[in-house]
Amino acid sequence: MNAEPQAIRSYRLMAHHLDQKLPMAGLEQAAGACGLQNSPPGSWETALFNRLQGCTLQSLQDALYRHKRLVQAWSYRGVPAVFPTAESDVFLSPLAALPGEEPWIYTRGVTAALDFAQLSFGELLPLVKKAAAFLNGHTVKSKEELDRVLAALVEQDLPPEKRALWNAPSMYGSPDRQTVGGAAVSFLLRPCSFAGLVVFGERQGASPTFTSFRSWVGSEMQPVAHAGNLLVRKFLHCYGPAAPADLAAWLGCSPAQGRRLWGGVQQELEPVHTGGKTRWLLASDLERLRCAGGGGGLLLLGPHDPYLDTQDRALLVEDKALQRLVWRTVANPGVILENGRAAGIWKAKSQGGRLELTLTTWAPLPPAQARRLEELAEQYAAFRQARLQACRFEPLA
Repeated sequence: MNAEPQAIRSYRLMAHHLDQKLPMAGLEQAAGACGLQNSPPGSWETALFNRLQGCTLQSLQDALYRHKRLVQAWSYRGVPAVFPTAESDVFLSPLAALPGEEPWIYTRGVTAALDFAQLSFGELLPLVKKAAAFLNGHTVKSKEELDRVLAALVEQDLPPEKRALWNAPSMYGSPDRQTVGGAAVSFLLRPCSFAGLVVFGERQGASPTFTSFRSWVGSEMQPVAHAGNLLVRKFLHCYGPAAPADLAAWLGCSPAQGRRLWGGVQQELEPVHTGGKTRWLLASDLERLRCAGGGGGLLLLGPHDPYLDTQDRALLVEDKALQRLVWRTVANPGVILENGRAAGIWKAKSQGGRLELTLTTWAPLPPAQARRLEELAEQYAAFRQARLQACRFEPLA
């Protein structure tokens, strides 16, 4: 099958529930399509604002913190992600690498701490997992405190001759506030998350809190048969047509782990030819791609919206200079989406219940489109329980 770029964009808008909003009853369906990255904090809320009809900030926070229909944990690429509690095993356990499948991108930097402490990855990970059992029945406020508490517990299981090395100042960013042990624990929290040993609790002011899945939900994480296959299907449904390397990049895993997981669904895939390349899509989605048409109109996607989390960036914006404005090393902006393509970026500034939006478009907008973006800005401000102080349009520098 051959597919044009616009057909792929239309298909993905549908897969991400951006072509038509779901009712609030579709909360788990929207969040479970491919999970919702929550960095910077609040990104998941903006993503669901664009996918659910009539949702409020309070209803989303209740779903996460009160009713616990959703849960937040470190997931693919080691990012904090929000997904349905019932699908936790799908979004977590397949990410654990098998022997020989390292390195993971989120543990690659631990080498300096391991070498200094004279410990191997294989020696330390079981000790950190054992220490993380402390979170059954306990909640820790702030990531810095979590690193410190677990590092102190790991120290108790270290040989006496290694404890001085473990407690030495960190060689990473804050030697006055972090030890080598705290840094090592920080890297290994992601593998602990994949086992349900640590999840995010309710935020307290500007600080996150952490506990175990069992303490937070009230039961153990329920195993799901063939969880890895289910996760790959989610990826292919939302980001297909795709290649194995795209899956590995999305997961943040090694090529070896990516190939293993891809192999679990390989018999379900069909080739799609696009842009002179061959990619693959679930056979069950071919008809949806074939019939895809139209677009999603104008949308104000938040930073790190799942739709933007693609390796095929040229599909959304062809100009490489403009790509660098959308996907930055840090502090990604929001994106103005027009029929599935990036048409500009936007940034928000909040202070004292007032919200200011600055929109930068690649090209001048017709008056009707500018008015539509102002309407979307008003709706977003209301969702954030703020008053829209200003909505400014700035030319591309």
